[in-house]
Amino acid sequence: MAQEDTKQEQVNPADELKKAAEAAEQAQGSELPPELGIEPEGAEASLEDQLAAATAKAAENFDLYVRAVAEMENVRRRAAEDVSKAQKFSIEKFAKNLLPVMDSLEKAIEMTAEIEGPMREGILATHRQLMHALEMSGMTVIDPKDAKFDPNTQQAIAMVPAVEGKSAGDVAQVFQHGWKIHERVLRPAMVSVVQG
Repeated sequence: MAQEDTKQEQVNPADELKKAAEAAEQAQGSELPPELGIEPEGAEASLEDQLAAATAKAAENFDLYVRAVAEMENVRRRAAEDVSKAQKFSIEKFAKNLLPVMDSLEKAIEMTAEIEGPMREGILATHRQLMHALEMSGMTVIDPKDAKFDPNTQQAIAMVPAVEGKSAGDVAQVFQHGWKIHERVLRPAMVSVVQG
């Protein structure tokens, strides 16, 4: 008797499939919920439309992906450039404030040209140390003496008549040296230029 109950409780999988197929045949023509995944008649055209829509959406998503990757590369490159510039030019303001000190030392050297002694030696030593410190920080002096006038690195404050040995456009006299910091002009040199 216990064996008969067990046989009745067991369900045959083939019978289940037959029942599901019969239910599907009866439901044909009526609208089926999309979650069942069963398409009604005329589904071929609908599948082609869905495939075309899915292909278009995939292409759109790929385009958005490519744009996002390119934008990230641009952001990464700009950030690296900003960091590099910040490292190179971080002392720019401090250097500009230090240039008058260098100018004063150079004037002191000019004024003590005929004096020998420990004071002049001290000024020269201080000038050398300051020049070394500026050079180690990426700064270079612009000394346009005996060169052609360059408006990118020099500022003409006077025009002088032509003199022997100088042609038009030559620098006649340097009033104040200019300075660069990593190829960027920090201060242009103040010069007078021979007239043409």
